Amino acid sequence: MIEEIRINDLGVIGEATLPLGPGLTVVTGETGAGKTMVITALGLLLGRRADAGAVRHGAGQAVAEASLRLPPGSPVVERAEEAGALVEHDDEGSDLIIARFLSAAGRSKAAVGGRAAPVGLLGELGSDLVAVHGQSDQLRLTGATAQRQALDKFAGPELTALLEEYGNDYRRWRSVTAELDELVGAARERLREAEGLQAALEEIDAVAPEPGEDEQLKAEATKLANIEGLRTAAMTAQTALAGSEFSEEYNALGLIAAAKSALEGVQDDDAELKALAERLTEINYLVSDLSTEVASYATGLDTEGPERLAELEARRADLGRLIRKYAPTIDEVLEWTQASRERLEELQDDSGRIDALTAEKEELEERLRDRAETLSELRRRAAADLAERVTAELAALAMPDALFTTEVRPTGELGRYGQDEIHMLLQPHSGSSPRPLGKGASGGELSRVMLAIEVVLAAVDPVPTFVFDEVDAGVGGKAAVEIGRRLAMLARHVQVIVVTHLPQVAAYADRHIRVIKNSGAAGDPEGGVTQSDVVLLDENERVRELARMLAGQEESDTAQAHAEELLRTARDHVSVMA
Repeated sequence: MIEEIRINDLGVIGEATLPLGPGLTVVTGETGAGKTMVITALGLLLGRRADAGAVRHGAGQAVAEASLRLPPGSPVVERAEEAGALVEHDDEGSDLIIARFLSAAGRSKAAVGGRAAPVGLLGELGSDLVAVHGQSDQLRLTGATAQRQALDKFAGPELTALLEEYGNDYRRWRSVTAELDELVGAARERLREAEGLQAALEEIDAVAPEPGEDEQLKAEATKLANIEGLRTAAMTAQTALAGSEFSEEYNALGLIAAAKSALEGVQDDDAELKALAERLTEINYLVSDLSTEVASYATGLDTEGPERLAELEARRADLGRLIRKYAPTIDEVLEWTQASRERLEELQDDSGRIDALTAEKEELEERLRDRAETLSELRRRAAADLAERVTAELAALAMPDALFTTEVRPTGELGRYGQDEIHMLLQPHSGSSPRPLGKGASGGELSRVMLAIEVVLAAVDPVPTFVFDEVDAGVGGKAAVEIGRRLAMLARHVQVIVVTHLPQVAAYADRHIRVIKNSGAAGDPEGGVTQSDVVLLDENERVRELARMLAGQEESDTAQAHAEELLRTARDHVSVMA
């Protein structure tokens, strides 16, 4: 809901504040006083195209600002906060301020929640906030999507529940269809892939590599390729450790034995020397063991030969072929093998998967068509009821020959919301052909058509705020009273703002705002420029304004008496509706 609109230097309005609230607010004033600037300000706040000519003469920029009160969970709050807006919250809702700045040079800026924002963001927020119905601006319910949504909400909870079930099946049907199309369409490619995987796995299985085998064989081959050098080194080390029967050179064991013998001869004379002798004994054991192991290593080398090396190189060549074709190492080849086996099983299971998906798709299609038929039937019933109610409203709004219809046209194809196209049509006069909303009717007639539709839909498909500009154009008398009554009916569900010139409509308002034109005289600070003020009228001022609208004589006792009668009649009607 819009709590307040503030306007600066827009058209003939220098500075004005429009205090709004729930229910019905009317804006009245003499021709040329600037009532249209209220609609222009709203248009700016809804992100509409800006015209630099709307900036007041002599001013640098025009400003339109609105304070909004939004209910908990409002998508407007969520979208505004996503854009960085500052929003104040309490237990009952949220407060948000939006603004639009239009410079005399034609530049336009916007702010949402005190933060600069793209003008397009105002348009996004406005679509969930306000529906404007004016002489040249009839946007709501002229689109196919909006008409379908409105009819579905009007149809009630039975259709809503069925539509949810249909939507769940539809999403699954689309998923199954896409997967099935992929499987069938790529069957040849998948067959080629399966054949390639099968050949690769057979080649790998024929070699039967073991984890880490490539590194193990590499180490063993390196050892065999250098066997003579290894043997020589081992024998040299063994001789240095223990000597040989063919050599009289010093060796480690002999030297350790000599040192041990020297110390053992005097170890009883000194405890410290005895400890050193014992350590030499330990060293002697270690070197003896080491000598034995080196000799055993050298002897073991004698069993390896060129035949084993040739066998190793042949095996390494087989493994190398796998590494070149499938992965950098044997371990990675084995990982690729496991993944490929799983993929091959998946590819070989295609025929069974295709059969299962085909059966599921057929079952889903049958269920979807049954539900789509039920949706169509519910929509046709709702469309007939909606048409009857709107047509009755039009008759009361001085369009007795108008006929409103809502056509539910089957497309024969399953869509996200069934198999129907919804078309709201208007036959404004007898003998004319029904045409889509927005075509074939004058601006005033179309405003009344939209009012009639909104009154019928108000309880099930409300927008928080409705704005009607000159909805009463071309009518008067009894029809004007009926327009006022219906605006009051609509205002029981939503906030309604109406720019009107008819006292019969203004009498139904919960609050009455008057735009007053003041023409400055030459030499005044305003330099003779016309300026308008915006005033919220009290009870006495309402009577005078209605008298002016009735007879152009706000001081006339007769006119004021008539105005008071209008107010009493309107209040009686409103109390009956309540």
